[in-house]
Amino acid sequence: MLYHLFHYLKQYDVPGARLFDYITFRSGFALILSLFIAIVFGRRIINRLQKMQVGEIVRDLGLEGQLDKKGTPTMGGIIIIISILVPCLLLGKLDNVYMILMIVATIWTGALGFADDYIKVAHHNKQGLKGKFKIVGQVGLGLIVGLTMYFSPAIVMDRSVEVSHPQTTEQVVEHNDAASMPAKTTQTTIPFVKNHNFDYAYLTRWMGDYAQTGGWILFILVTIFVVAAVSNGANLTDGVDGLATGSSAIIGVALAVMCYLGGNVVYASYLDIMYIPDSGELVVYAAAFIGATVGFLWYNSHPAQVFMGDTGSLCLGGIIAVFAILIRKELLIPILCGIFLVEALSVIMQTAYFKYTKKRYGEGRRIFKMSPLHHHFQKDGHEFKCLWNHPKNPIPEQKITMRFFLVGIMLAVLTFVTLKIR
Repeated sequence: MLYHLFHYLKQYDVPGARLFDYITFRSGFALILSLFIAIVFGRRIINRLQKMQVGEIVRDLGLEGQLDKKGTPTMGGIIIIISILVPCLLLGKLDNVYMILMIVATIWTGALGFADDYIKVAHHNKQGLKGKFKIVGQVGLGLIVGLTMYFSPAIVMDRSVEVSHPQTTEQVVEHNDAASMPAKTTQTTIPFVKNHNFDYAYLTRWMGDYAQTGGWILFILVTIFVVAAVSNGANLTDGVDGLATGSSAIIGVALAVMCYLGGNVVYASYLDIMYIPDSGELVVYAAAFIGATVGFLWYNSHPAQVFMGDTGSLCLGGIIAVFAILIRKELLIPILCGIFLVEALSVIMQTAYFKYTKKRYGEGRRIFKMSPLHHHFQKDGHEFKCLWNHPKNPIPEQKITMRFFLVGIMLAVLTFVTLKIR
């Protein structure tokens, strides 16, 4: 809103109005504003949740300090959602298709998580929303994003950008100044290859004249899978104070940098990466996302004063997935979101191995002491027989969180490094 207001006021030479043309100014403003909302208004929301007795239902899993969390307010993801939406609505270009899709993704996944939390709290049902309804919601969002990217004429990409003389102004991020004409394509970024690009249509060449259409169908299917996988991965990671929040903030910083470089015609040309016109607007969203997660960490770090619940975890995962897809970095997610990946894989492996051994030996056996993976490190190894029983002694929750953060930072750096390994 403020962007459009000051864009109108520029014609009257209002002092400072041109500042809103700059991505960096609005991004910095969005980060500060989201951080302020999360810290200041977050306290009020937590107090309100306490009065409403919206407390976490805790099962005794034999983890140190677990029962102390009983009654801690949940559904704190509301703080994150508000802290993201308010700066974006005030400072973002609301006619930008990328910004619109991110706002839709935030509300959509937030509503899905809220429904899950509401069922848990209101009906004292630890299972919450049935899994099939979550999948339907995630598939629906994937379809919205994929089909919009296919049909919208505003979503294009330019792989061969050339700039004869570098410019210093940041307005180039907001306008299409590329020498060549951007076009619709199913290309995306992939590491370890010479031009670090991959075209989904390459896999549908057998369709002949319909190869490009087949590529888009494949892209939409990948979009649906990525949204569901990352959203559920973030949901499984949310089991230790601050873990999902801090990991998401680290991923958000990496995505913001990649978005800014790919949305700026000068940097895209210099670094020889795909240029995505108008996608630079997403940097404003990414800044709000980072501010919201860091601000929420103020209350969510150990000992947590509030939990994000599925309202926050499903939303964070959905946001990261959609953001990566929009800037054509979805194939980098296994590296960038490695924390979410191993958490999800630990659950899949544990469940599959337990069922297999129970069917074969009549008794279920385990790979980990407990899953998701972060609980494995919390559990006392002297009590369990499993394939991987180390460490024997439980690790304090704060140390687990900090070590996962360090791994997340290394994975973010590795994501950038892989783009230069050809």
